[in-house]
Amino acid sequence: MPNLDVSEFNIVCSVLGAFIVVFGLCSYVVKERAFVSEALVALLIGVAFGPIGSGWIEPERFGDGNADVKKITLAFTRLVIGVQLVLAGVELPSKYIWRERWSLFVLLIPIMTTMWVISALFVYLLIPNLHYIEALVIAACVTPTDPILANSIVRGRFAEKYVAPHLRNIISAESGANDGFGYPFLFLATYLIKYDSGKAIGMWFYETWCYNILLSCAYGTVIGWLAKEVLHFSEKKKYIDKESFLVFAIALALFTFGTAGLFGTDDLLACFVAGNVFTWDDWFRIETEKEHLQSTIDMLLNISIFVYLGAIMPWSDFNNHEIGTSVWRLIVMGICVLIARRLPIVLALYKFMPTTIKNFREAMFAGFFGPIGVGAVFYAAIAYEQFEESKDERQHRLAELVIPVVYFLALSSIVVHGVTIPIIKLGQRIPISSLDFRSISISRPSTSAPKNDSAFARMKIFKPADVDARLQEMKDLEARGVPPPMFDPKDGPEEVARSVGSQSTNDESSVDAFAGRGRRITIQDPRDMAALEDQNRKESEVAFQEGNDIIVEDRDGFHQRVYHM
Repeated sequence: MPNLDVSEFNIVCSVLGAFIVVFGLCSYVVKERAFVSEALVALLIGVAFGPIGSGWIEPERFGDGNADVKKITLAFTRLVIGVQLVLAGVELPSKYIWRERWSLFVLLIPIMTTMWVISALFVYLLIPNLHYIEALVIAACVTPTDPILANSIVRGRFAEKYVAPHLRNIISAESGANDGFGYPFLFLATYLIKYDSGKAIGMWFYETWCYNILLSCAYGTVIGWLAKEVLHFSEKKKYIDKESFLVFAIALALFTFGTAGLFGTDDLLACFVAGNVFTWDDWFRIETEKEHLQSTIDMLLNISIFVYLGAIMPWSDFNNHEIGTSVWRLIVMGICVLIARRLPIVLALYKFMPTTIKNFREAMFAGFFGPIGVGAVFYAAIAYEQFEESKDERQHRLAELVIPVVYFLALSSIVVHGVTIPIIKLGQRIPISSLDFRSISISRPSTSAPKNDSAFARMKIFKPADVDARLQEMKDLEARGVPPPMFDPKDGPEEVARSVGSQSTNDESSVDAFAGRGRRITIQDPRDMAALEDQNRKESEVAFQEGNDIIVEDRDGFHQRVYHM
């Protein structure tokens, strides 16, 4: 007679599979139209099915109740970050870390050091009976920006539409490099607590800097270069098939962090360097940029890790007076850290990075979006290992304290950074009309329009039949070599009609449109305008007022045009 096998493995696979299927069915709407990150959704699912929710996923019960959750967490986060860092390195342009070495230096040395010191200050002030050197251990865990959460900023249609490529590249490069660069900050504070100052500084230099940092960079360089050369050779000789070619970067990630871990160096930094060197000539990136296998595997790992984090969140320790935590202290700490940890120092130093952060607005964006996530959980697991077996009471308390504080800060960052973009988009959308703008033309605001014109007076609206007739008229004019006139909207909102404005003052019939804030597209060929108008007739458009501008967006929420009032 068949028996039910309600094992932890079957339950976890069922819940994770069901979530990925259901989320996948509406993922475009969630990520590309609502702009909600998949990390936030996965975390909420982990909470819902974790110990404080339905209780279906309880990592403590893994392995017949003998699981060491902290070791599982360390291994799982290490795996996901290692793969993510290689892919981050692969996706950067050719020789990027060398060409932007000065910007990376500013981000990794003065900015990252300031982030460490400021974060430690808030931890020290809000956790009672804690020395500042102990606060530095906790702060070191949340100092690196998370490469997995950074992906939600540098990938997808929102990033492509609103975030400049140079800014996306530096955010990705920084999150990759500083996740592996967190070891010096963590172990400086750790050694100063465990040993006398002379021994601590010595160990920090030869163990952390020489063995962990320099050796991992050298090892990642060698592995990346060898992988690049053997793949070139194999592809040239037709020894490798397409499937193996596409998963090569994933295999490189597994090999790099596995072998680097065998001899105890900084496997995360080795992975990032290996990924950069592997695509030093841009060949592999260009060959695979239209394929989605790597991003698919990456997505599965990312969803899995955030579901897992939601299930292991230490809710009871967030209000544990024995170690000095309380909910109000952690909330205040989260607000202070997210606001002051990174933004002020980036605003102060962005002018030293003119090739990557070019203005105040980009500095605001880069300064605010410095998320805390899986990398912080990874470093918290390492910090816990350093002090868990200590017989010193303060060190043992520090081991118990680092987990809830770091996890709460990571939770705060995932939620805040996950909902920031949707809130911004909602704030911009004050609807001024529910009309169907399928046949709206793209027009330059008329210089002769009255100053008190309404918003609609600055938009020329055409019915589909009128548009077809107007496009045919433009084609006839073009065939005769006559510059076609521009649309010159002068009619008020009550009257929808077609009008022909004055001739263009130059030889071009140019129309200004905005594909996102700060990006101007000049359409010089009437056929280009015809194609855009044909697209507009097929898509529903909605207009919103933002300050003195009327913004026309498509159904996915992306800017099509901006009209100045």
